Amino acid sequence: MKPIIEYQDYRIYMQDFYDERKRVSSFSWREFARAAGFSSPTYLKLVCEGKTRLSPAGTDKVGAAMHLVGFELEYFKAMVTYCHAQSDFEKKKAFELMLELAKNCKVKIVDGEAFKYYESWVHPVVRELAPVMPGATPGEIAKRCCHEVSAGDVRESLDFMVKAGLLKKKGVAYEQLDAHLKGTSDVMPVALRTMHREMADFAKEAIEQFPASERNFTGLTMGISAEDYEQILNELEVCRKKITQIALNSRGTERVYRLNLQLFPLTWGEVK
Repeated sequence: MKPIIEYQDYRIYMQDFYDERKRVSSFSWREFARAAGFSSPTYLKLVCEGKTRLSPAGTDKVGAAMHLVGFELEYFKAMVTYCHAQSDFEKKKAFELMLELAKNCKVKIVDGEAFKYYESWVHPVVRELAPVMPGATPGEIAKRCCHEVSAGDVRESLDFMVKAGLLKKKGVAYEQLDAHLKGTSDVMPVALRTMHREMADFAKEAIEQFPASERNFTGLTMGISAEDYEQILNELEVCRKKITQIALNSRGTERVYRLNLQLFPLTWGEVK
């Protein structure tokens, strides 16, 4: 069975625990439930199938039944909180606890680096600025940012991206490496939504902060079908890829820009 740190869904961990015990013995759901102090012989099976959930008290009992102690028990409890979280804030807080527990035990959690990179606007901006400012101090890089960020935050961002393989330090300069952080778990949309919210707020501020010659805002309100929507998404993706290629072929970086491609409904679908 994989180490608990490789799991982010407590139901999958419980199912794997059961399957492993079943593989080497006559272990049953009834026995699992009895060990955890539940009267229903199928309760934990229903939990693993997503048909019910563990309460905080039930979490402790199941953890004990699986012989989890110390770090592993705390990680299991954090997974339960993460899976049951109702808001992005709660989900993010629970996942950050999982990251902290992993860090304290000197292990690396799946998607941890990608989560950290995408949860803040600072990392992608610093990643673009640092290579074109050789010898610059974190404070000097911070001053180039339109939005407030401390020298300490920039220093922390630089250290993180070097460790994550996104930047390479060569003497007093930084080189941007062709590395991609791709998250695979359902926590990644939480981090991405955090960044989208930040960037949406920056976009609103930019209307007043910059003259029209330094920004571009256009909009179109339209009535379309579901088929039209899919076609528009395809066109936006083609457009995004073309713009990405222009940026990759750029002869130099004078400023760091953010492009938001936004398409969202203003009405509900037809009531049937």
